[in-house]
Amino acid sequence: MEWFNVGTIVNTHGIKGEVRVMSKTDFPDERYEVGSELAIFMPKSKAPTFVKVISHRKHKNFDLLMFEGYPNINDVEKFRDGVIKVSEKELTELGENEFYYHEIIGCRVMTETGEEIGTVTEIIETGANDVWEVMPAEGKPHYIPYIEDVVKDIDIDEQIIKIELMDGLLS
Repeated sequence: MEWFNVGTIVNTHGIKGEVRVMSKTDFPDERYEVGSELAIFMPKSKAPTFVKVISHRKHKNFDLLMFEGYPNINDVEKFRDGVIKVSEKELTELGENEFYYHEIIGCRVMTETGEEIGTVTEIIETGANDVWEVMPAEGKPHYIPYIEDVVKDIDIDEQIIKIELMDGLLS
């Protein structure tokens, strides 16, 4: 089964068993909905710990979660630095021109004329739009903004992204 990262437990919060999560999902309300089942992968453990969400709320830049059967701080301290993941079957269908990160990372980036630029290695969230780090076969990475003026076509099945090469984009 394939697992997908939705957040990292960075600390506890209070004494009633809440954990502070730095989310890596665009759907926190859906992922952390009361009753949702999540898997926590600890750095030195191969098997995940499965938990059920009984409470979710936002606090500053974090999502605060409580899990069934873990009613106080002593129960959840062990989850610090754990990575929260969901299974492949938990992924929801996205709209047109929406993609999961794992679908974009690894795609080859080409110009509309067929010149290969490199492979997407990372996605950086900037607020206004995402920026894709594209690593060429040799040299330094390029940073491609995910905007309509630049990204012209994404073929997930073929793992090819076509871009319009604007002046100064690769410098």
